[in-house]
Amino acid sequence: MLVATVRIGVDIFFHAVSLKLIYLYQKMKYNKKISSLEANKLTTMKDKVLSCFKAYDVRGKLGSEIDDQLAYKIGFAVAKILRVKKIVVGHDARESSPSLSSAVTQGILDYGADVLFIGLSGTEEVYAASSSLKADAGIEVTASHNPIDYNGFKIVKGNSQPLTDQEFSSIRSMVTNFNFKKQNNKGECINVKSKAKSLYIDKILTFVNLANLEPLKIVINSGNGAAGPTIDKLCEVLKNKGVKFNFIKVQHNPDPTFPNGVPNPLLEENRSITSDFVQSEKADFGVAFDGDFDRCFLFDHLGNFVPGEYMVGILAQFFLGKEKQAKIVHDSRVIWNTQDVVKNLGGNAVSTKTGHAFVKAVMRDKMAIYGGEISAHHYFRDFYYCDSGMIPWLIVWELLSKKNLVLSDIIANRTNKFLSSGELNFEILNPHSCLLKVKDRFALEALEIDEIDGLSVTFKDWRFNLRKSNTEPLVRLNLETRGDAKLLKQKTQELKNIIVDCEN
Repeated sequence: MLVATVRIGVDIFFHAVSLKLIYLYQKMKYNKKISSLEANKLTTMKDKVLSCFKAYDVRGKLGSEIDDQLAYKIGFAVAKILRVKKIVVGHDARESSPSLSSAVTQGILDYGADVLFIGLSGTEEVYAASSSLKADAGIEVTASHNPIDYNGFKIVKGNSQPLTDQEFSSIRSMVTNFNFKKQNNKGECINVKSKAKSLYIDKILTFVNLANLEPLKIVINSGNGAAGPTIDKLCEVLKNKGVKFNFIKVQHNPDPTFPNGVPNPLLEENRSITSDFVQSEKADFGVAFDGDFDRCFLFDHLGNFVPGEYMVGILAQFFLGKEKQAKIVHDSRVIWNTQDVVKNLGGNAVSTKTGHAFVKAVMRDKMAIYGGEISAHHYFRDFYYCDSGMIPWLIVWELLSKKNLVLSDIIANRTNKFLSSGELNFEILNPHSCLLKVKDRFALEALEIDEIDGLSVTFKDWRFNLRKSNTEPLVRLNLETRGDAKLLKQKTQELKNIIVDCEN
């Protein structure tokens, strides 16, 4: 009996040990599987983050690079890294933008910060609201002029300031490494759409004297992007203030399918609609916006597209008329027209690297009244040192009203002095090597070489800038001459041949 009892006890013991070993083995296999899954998730997230975090903002292809999960993490990370209490959130007209803005909002709320939600808006409305509503940061969900299957995020901190490199890098690192822990106190989402838009419209109208505005006929092409509702609000305010206007609204209503193509007037094939309407309506000038309307593109009364460098000169002249000896910041791609205007009016021209973070930093450092890039980004000291696509055409409206001029005459006066090629793009596998080769080719005969932004080479009667794209295997070329069309054509072809030969 005793032996049987002992034997049963031993059997039970070994059976228990066996079950324990089986359990530990299964648990080890399970944990290994989970670890593998987590590693795969981490790798996937890391790949997404590395591909969509660009030099100045976040943007990428939906699904493979941008999704709601990433949006949530960006919202949480921005709130945590910047240690904020409230963040403005808005979005453009893309189909995916409301969902992404909801995910961003949820991430912010889970961190414990409040969201000031402004809904459908342009990027500059987020900039404005971040300052006027005294928020600690702002996030606009937008892919601007990128293809329809893209989206992204533009981020500013308090007082509408751009993120520093360290802050941007910290947000990217946190999103990559899943360092998330919900706070005990959840934030609140507050709808401030109406208040934010009213404050924004009031702000941009301070840049013009309403009494000077004549009812010029102006074609306004919103490109089925975010600009339409803001134009409607502008019209409402102008009417209430007794200002007469005559706007021809084209592609006015936001449409996430972009039936007329993604709004990017920088592409020549996208300019004809605005140009045709200007001519058929016999308008005084036309304006076309990109998707989040932080850029506007002008057309004269003949329907001719106005290149960005001449718009920089026009706006520089306008502000120097208000503030003598003011500083004007410009990018270093095409500079002669701007520098000539500024010098003749007693101002101070300051050259900087291309990109909103660089321009804004230099403007704040120099307390510049205005800054402009040839890509149609225009920055204003009194608009929180931020870029706006609405302010430039309002200024042109006042200029043409007050001086009884046509835009084509203003441009003709400048092109007689300075001509430019427009930006030319080349796919190059090794952009750095290409820039070195071009530099070696012209080093001996150049009067000046600077590398503020890529390679800028100056001669007596012509000049060029060649720079690498921040996001693509491209080099971008701009040339300018002192009004010499033949020389411009000749040198453009010469540079083209050299750049193409870089691949051989």
